[in-house]
Amino acid sequence: MRHLVFAAVSSLALAACSMSGQDNDTGEETTATADTGSDYGYDTYGENNLADTMASDDSAAMRDSAQAGRNASNMGQESAGDAIPDSEERPIMQAQVVLDRIGFGPGVIDGKMGMSTENALRGFQEANDLETSGELDEATKQALAEWDRIPATRIVTIPDNWGEADYEAIPEDTAAKAKMERLGYTSLDERLAERFHTTIDVLKQLNPNGQPAGMSGQGTASPASTSSAAPSPTPTATATATATGTATAQSVFRPGQRIRVPNIGGDRIEPGAIGDRNWQRTLASLGVGSDQLEVDRIVVSKAGKTLKAYQGDKLVALFTVSSGSSQFPLPLGEWDIEGEAYNPTYSYDPEVLGQGDGETYSLPAGPNSPVGVVWIDLSKEHYGIHGTPDPETIGRAQSSGCVRLTNWDAARLAGMVSQSTRVIFEA
Repeated sequence: MRHLVFAAVSSLALAACSMSGQDNDTGEETTATADTGSDYGYDTYGENNLADTMASDDSAAMRDSAQAGRNASNMGQESAGDAIPDSEERPIMQAQVVLDRIGFGPGVIDGKMGMSTENALRGFQEANDLETSGELDEATKQALAEWDRIPATRIVTIPDNWGEADYEAIPEDTAAKAKMERLGYTSLDERLAERFHTTIDVLKQLNPNGQPAGMSGQGTASPASTSSAAPSPTPTATATATATGTATAQSVFRPGQRIRVPNIGGDRIEPGAIGDRNWQRTLASLGVGSDQLEVDRIVVSKAGKTLKAYQGDKLVALFTVSSGSSQFPLPLGEWDIEGEAYNPTYSYDPEVLGQGDGETYSLPAGPNSPVGVVWIDLSKEHYGIHGTPDPETIGRAQSSGCVRLTNWDAARLAGMVSQSTRVIFEA
């Protein structure tokens, strides 16, 4: 993570990605942490890691997995306590979580081959002087072999204080959005999916009947259930009305529940590494750590739908992006980075968006903002690199001129670049 002071980003009018100012209020809960004695707005993993309590612990995961295997062979799977082996092998998901950890983002982690995963594989292959097939071929598997002991999934406990957060449905009407205090998560489920770089549907698949795949019995898993008896089911949360008159989304999962999730890593937050505490909360909520590579150059390819990051001539990271449209094409050429805005507000201006005259609105910050959680401002007027409220559309839907990534990839990229990083847009 570079510790450079960025120029303030203010009063920007961005082509169809219009935003202005800087709003660091993430709306996270404000529960004091017992580990550090400080109020970070969430429960931390520990005094040496300010990620949330669901942070990855590879050494413990591998140890528990080995112990689970031994116990399961003698006493049955459910006797292995917290170390519950997955019900199936998930080779593509395992590759996705590894690629995600080492900087070659597969986009949404879903256990399926798709454009983003193929792009990630090509990036890894290029970086390791392999044939860029975009396939999980034998040569690529061998190059990834050092990560074989990292399982595709792990089991976490949803923090109790996630139940204290406000989840509100987001209306379609722009004027109604402008009246909201924050464009936050619409449900605990949505928040959980973004935390583990996946979708709600994938989380449901990993937790049939509301309990981790591999656990015996029916019903919803209780937070401390380790026996073979079926735990008592918990009813699904009831939808509630908001001030906008829209019902909030129902949640399948609940605070305190143990669930199986994609085993993303690289989420450690070093104490003192992040100066902005609100941004630290955002990184924790996205499963993005403070230790990021410093890059000298990033290259966005319109044809390849990728953003490549380099140290010198070495490719060290790649993310799938959406960039440009027929109305607002990607501005080819070389640009500078002017600054970053964390959790920015969004200025909706129909004229700038190419929609003619109309009323302008200032939309509040949040992960469901049109520009997501971060804006990386470029020297090309009205253009930037930013996140999105719709991670599944990356690479598939056009952007309105700017370069759009998943929120977690955009946050990670923000930790890699500085004002000295060259930005190149190519056809």
